[in-house]
Amino acid sequence: MPSTNTKALSEATRSKLKDAINGLEPFLNQYALNQLAGDDNGDEAQTFYKGLLSDLRHLLVFSEVSVEKLGVLLRRPNFDNEFAERALYEVYHQCVNAFFYPKNECYSEDGRYAYTGQDAIRFRFKPVREARNIVLSMSKIYEELRDDLAYYENDYMTQRRMQGQK
Repeated sequence: MPSTNTKALSEATRSKLKDAINGLEPFLNQYALNQLAGDDNGDEAQTFYKGLLSDLRHLLVFSEVSVEKLGVLLRRPNFDNEFAERALYEVYHQCVNAFFYPKNECYSEDGRYAYTGQDAIRFRFKPVREARNIVLSMSKIYEELRDDLAYYENDYMTQRRMQGQK
């Protein structure tokens, strides 16, 4: 991939990740497990919100680390194309995958809805409005990142293997 495209993609990716962080951090700082579960003290609700909050915290950390790496990369006087490609690969495989394949499976993407204009995210348990809104707003950001970084899903590592690198 040409370095000019990689640099622009790195800048755009960093900007989108910053937007995600600016949405996730206030949500996680504002809401605790008891607030989200509310009066519904059932085991299913508690388990759902514990998993959701855990997944969102992981996503926030992965995103912050990636923003920092991309920031270091973009501040360097000479743009390092190889480091950029590796960083973008990691964004795809850590951040995008952390969002679309959450460890606790509190929600999932149903691709059948992607083309209907409806939200493609389906929840395992009906969440409160605030939790639903944060996941749906993040889905838009991480969907754009997934589209932008599709090259790094398989092609990047295949190219590296062909060159004899790891």
